[in-house]
Amino acid sequence: MLSFWQSRLFNIFRGKGRDSCERGFCILEALVCAQSEDRLTIGVYESAKIMTEDPDSVSFCILAMDEQFECDIALQIHFTLIQSFCFDNDISIVRVSDMQRLADIVGDKAEQLEDTHCVLITNPADGSWEDPTLEKLHLFCEESRRLNDWVPEISLPER
Repeated sequence: MLSFWQSRLFNIFRGKGRDSCERGFCILEALVCAQSEDRLTIGVYESAKIMTEDPDSVSFCILAMDEQFECDIALQIHFTLIQSFCFDNDISIVRVSDMQRLADIVGDKAEQLEDTHCVLITNPADGSWEDPTLEKLHLFCEESRRLNDWVPEISLPER
């Protein structure tokens, strides 16, 4: 049986109407906060490097799919390996379907990002700060895994 707060979070993330948008805004808020603190790693290869060197520093993983994903076998293999690594290291992971929107959120307007298929949010260096938005997302991922949805999809909010 779910507690009141678990039930409320479940309804926020799985519910209809305004509450269903909150998970997208949580991702947006977490990305903006992490970017302002220089805690984002962007790109499949850069992310794989960070996860190999220091998996404990990774807090959250976002995989973005686009038309290229369907045709790119190497990218699909990378995604499978990243997902497996996240599961093995207890890293929360979600999927978004709009890679361009993700690039708009994490990219600098002066710089065009070519690979935003994977974005990592790392822990703060001092380790003392906890992000309540990321905590909500971790709970959502945990609940999704209980329902056998291992890599849940979240829609990013429009501009």
